[in-house]
Amino acid sequence: MTTEGITVGVWLIPEAEIEERFDTPGGPGGQHANKTQTAVTLRFHVMESSLPVDVRNQLMKKLGPVIEVKVTDTRSQWRNRETARERLAAKLDDALVERKPRKKTKPSRAAKERRLASKKARSELKRKRRPPETD
Repeated sequence: MTTEGITVGVWLIPEAEIEERFDTPGGPGGQHANKTQTAVTLRFHVMESSLPVDVRNQLMKKLGPVIEVKVTDTRSQWRNRETARERLAAKLDDALVERKPRKKTKPSRAAKERRLASKKARSELKRKRRPPETD
């Protein structure tokens, strides 16, 4: 992470575009958790960013208009802030990866026959377990 912003792919998101909020972490922890604001929430508004239009559209499609990351892992605000920045960068990077379209496949004829044979064998086994029918 750089101090100027977060690097996503080949682009740099400036600090001014990332909204930071610090809160108390909540949950157990006693006086430390109740008094210190160590939880970090980062919010990134996609359409208001300086990223290229096609990148913004791709992020909007995959993640929505506002991307939020909240971290309460450690008792250190600084470490939580670094972790939140890394998670935000990873989330954005992952959304920008082009996935190959899935190819539809169908089972082979032999696979269908094996499946039907195993179903028939299982059915026969269960039929043999039944008590004999009395007329």
